[in-house]
Amino acid sequence: MVALPPNDCALWYDANFDEELVEARIAAQQKCWRINQLDPVDTDKHQQLLAELFGSLGEEVTVLAPLMADYGANVAIGDHSFVNHNAYFMDGAPIRLGSHVFVGPDCGFYTASHPLLAAERNEGWEQARPITIEDNVWIGAKVCILPGVTVGEGAVIGAGSVVVKDIPDHMLAVDNPCRPLRPITDKDSISKE
Repeated sequence: MVALPPNDCALWYDANFDEELVEARIAAQQKCWRINQLDPVDTDKHQQLLAELFGSLGEEVTVLAPLMADYGANVAIGDHSFVNHNAYFMDGAPIRLGSHVFVGPDCGFYTASHPLLAAERNEGWEQARPITIEDNVWIGAKVCILPGVTVGEGAVIGAGSVVVKDIPDHMLAVDNPCRPLRPITDKDSISKE
C-alpha cells in the first residue's frame, strides 16, 4: 500500500508536490503502460503484471486493457471478478471490489476530491475516501463511483450512473445522481417455469 493519510475526510494532504506520492504514481503509470502494451493472448504475463500493480488480486480475475490506476497498490479485487476495458482506479484511498463483481467498460472509481477554492486547489491539496463494492455487484458501462461510496451486496448500477451515495444491498440503482429504483427479487429471474 502507498503511504497515504488516514481516510478522514477532514484531513487534507499534498497530492501534487509530495515526492513520495509523485514517485508512486509514476511507478503505477509505468506498470499500467506495460499492461496496456501486451498482446491480448499473453494472458500469463498480463496476470503477473496485474498482481504487481494491484494491492490484492483474487483468483480467476479478469481486468481487460487498457486500464489506469493512480497508485494501484490501494486496489483490491476479489475472486472471479471481471473489469471491462478502460477502467480507471483513482486510488488515493482504498478501492475494494468484492468477489463476483462485474464492471462494464469505461467505468471510473474516484476516491479523491479537491478544495473548491482555486488558490487552495493550486497548492496541491487533496483528500481521499475509500470506495467499497461488495460481492456480486454488477456495474454497468460508463458508471462513475465517487469518494466514500459503498455499493451493497448484489446491487446493480445502471449504465451511465454517477454514484454519489451508498447503495443498499440487492438494489437496482440508476440515474445521475444514482438513486435506488427498486429491490432485486426472485421475480427478476430469467428462469423459465
